[in-house]
Amino acid sequence: MRLFNLKHSRNLVLPDTYINIGHFLDHFMMLIFAKSAFDAGREFGLKYDEIIVYGTLGMFLFGAASPLAGWLADKYSRSIIITIYPFGVGLGSLMCFFSSSPFMLGISLGIIGFFAAIFHPVGIAMLIRNTDKVGFRLGINGVWGNMGVAAAPVLTGFLIVYSDWRTGFLVPAIICLVFGVIQFYGFIELKINQAQKKESKFEKSSFADGWKIVLSSLTMTTLAGGFVFGSLTFLIPRLFEVNLNGITTDIAITGLLAGLVYAIASFSQIGVGLLIDRFPPKYVLAIMGLGQFILIYISSFYFDYILLFVILMAMLFVFGQVPITDAILVRYIDDKWRARVLSVKFLINLCAGASVLPLTSIFLKSGFSFNDLLKVLSILAVFVIISALILPNEKKLKLKTT
Repeated sequence: MRLFNLKHSRNLVLPDTYINIGHFLDHFMMLIFAKSAFDAGREFGLKYDEIIVYGTLGMFLFGAASPLAGWLADKYSRSIIITIYPFGVGLGSLMCFFSSSPFMLGISLGIIGFFAAIFHPVGIAMLIRNTDKVGFRLGINGVWGNMGVAAAPVLTGFLIVYSDWRTGFLVPAIICLVFGVIQFYGFIELKINQAQKKESKFEKSSFADGWKIVLSSLTMTTLAGGFVFGSLTFLIPRLFEVNLNGITTDIAITGLLAGLVYAIASFSQIGVGLLIDRFPPKYVLAIMGLGQFILIYISSFYFDYILLFVILMAMLFVFGQVPITDAILVRYIDDKWRARVLSVKFLINLCAGASVLPLTSIFLKSGFSFNDLLKVLSILAVFVIISALILPNEKKLKLKTT
């Protein structure tokens, strides 16, 4: 196909629908292990705090491989690199299905993480190349991503109940491979003439004024926010199994409740997307950080129905934060640098999230509880507030076109 003509492939883009589905699958695939870890550990004779360590490589590569993906996409072609992504994660998921030891499972999860790292720097860069209503479109894309977060514990929980944890990897593997084939035929030609006619505000430089302060602020946000996001999205299914005993002890039901929390909370990104198209992002980001601090801390004192409600409220603010940083980058970084800058951002964000697994293992082995962990996460949310306050003061940031 012409897609693999390197020169031509640079002018191909994916419609938002494909990028949205890709985001769904990316987060879905990375969180299958979050629900299946306990049952996989039982098969291999390991406790929960022992088996989750084997997911570290996948979580680490999910962030660490981002710069490589961004560099290859900018050097060669975003469309070619994004084509590889669903086939790679599908292969890794199949290997998880066939894993005969914890070590092999860890390597297979690493393969999922390596190829899943492609999506964020490449897919998001393709999405924001068109800066029209970028906040809203990022919000929609974020909802799809978090629907993947929501669907993972639900589908995996039911597959475990009616089959086993291995089937929880087999079914998504097939879905990814089918999507890869469909996406291959979904590329469209970029309307270069229209893009060239738009006035660019990056004619002399690839960065707008104030970019150094902005990148410093976003580094703090991604470190703290990445750890909080990674912790809650990975641990909530198990947290519900432990702390919702007054509601249910059925792992399928706790997985469903976790999925509902993620699904409902994900819609906050649409509202936040609309807000950052109309108001200074620093104030929206500060509100998101404040909400996380208060609600995550409060959640550490409750169980059962009150815990379920407070966690839902907290996740509205955790998920709502996601599109803000990408929308800010659009305003300060030219398109030709966005994939590489996004890759560094996701490297920081996702590696912070990857540290959740070993640190949580140590934390729980030391005698602390999930409630103690929630208190620690609430403190980290304070850094999101600080990072928002150091952003430049602007009445209304205008989008940079490319």
